[in-house]
Amino acid sequence: MAACTKCNHQHIAYNSCKNRHCPKCQAPAARDWMAARAEDLLPVEYFHVVFTLPAEIARIALWNKRSIYGLLSKASAQTVATIAADPKRLGARVGMTSVLHTWGSALTHHPHIHMIVPGGGLSMDGTRWVACKPGFFLHVRVLSRLFRRLFLEGLAALHRAGQLRFFGELTALAVADAFAEWLAPLRKIDWVVYAKPPFGGPEAVLAYLSRYTHRVAISNHRLVNADAGTVAFKWKDYRVKRGDRMRIMRLNTHEFIRRFMMHVLPDRFHRIRHYGFLAGAGRKEKVAQIRALLGDIKSAERDQPPAEAAPPLTLREPCPCCGGLMRIVETFRRGQTPRTRAPPRQQAA
Repeated sequence: MAACTKCNHQHIAYNSCKNRHCPKCQAPAARDWMAARAEDLLPVEYFHVVFTLPAEIARIALWNKRSIYGLLSKASAQTVATIAADPKRLGARVGMTSVLHTWGSALTHHPHIHMIVPGGGLSMDGTRWVACKPGFFLHVRVLSRLFRRLFLEGLAALHRAGQLRFFGELTALAVADAFAEWLAPLRKIDWVVYAKPPFGGPEAVLAYLSRYTHRVAISNHRLVNADAGTVAFKWKDYRVKRGDRMRIMRLNTHEFIRRFMMHVLPDRFHRIRHYGFLAGAGRKEKVAQIRALLGDIKSAERDQPPAEAAPPLTLREPCPCCGGLMRIVETFRRGQTPRTRAPPRQQAA
């Protein structure tokens, strides 16, 4: 049961399906995940690196999601770890949190990795923290070229192992020679790797991650209207350099469903992954060691708010009467009757 914080409006906000592709179900999951990640934050600069697949490979990824998305995550993480470990670059073991997104703003197929990386790493002997240059992590061009090589090598290995499927006009790529010829031009083009400016601090990293980690292809607030034949939703036109980029797109219902279903991941596929000192059972020990090296061993305790300061659960959708914030005042299971009752006028509506 939800109640408006401004007016008297109340209504029942039913739970959704618990599916990880449902925008409503992901809000509680995101809160829990963020609470667990808060203790891993370090008092250093954080960088955001994006790895994107060329359109040609994105096309075959639709038929080979588990194989190619897994390779995308692995190759991008290996790229960062390898370049960072190079004594000519950083010479350190870094940690990474990697999040797979498969969509563009218009629900098109656009597989890419959002990677959040602390600005530094443990020295190879594990005795000191090696910080990167202020405001600069690693050379994007160097990352791009190694990422291209590692991914194409992995893709060729998948083909040799018979783990790729091809349909339609690309059926001929099942033959080794045809596939090698198809790959050749991709070895010469620049692959898009983008490093954004560093975040404003660990708190900004948490705020960013809370928006990205459990995001799905489209959120409820982007939907404008829908009927039996058409769905209208907001999308951002990145071709517009200045001014308002938001546009309204109207799609046939079947086309909208098709676009949304492109982004449904294989069962048990891990979209969020951790690498380096942020991975595995030794994560807590590594983070504690780094804090000690940075002289910030108690910062995790200082940064965490007390339990009583946690904000109350709220709904993303505003009050339909006045636009105020809707707050959850009661939860109940299927078949139960809520103790809190909406006013008769609202129940009748």
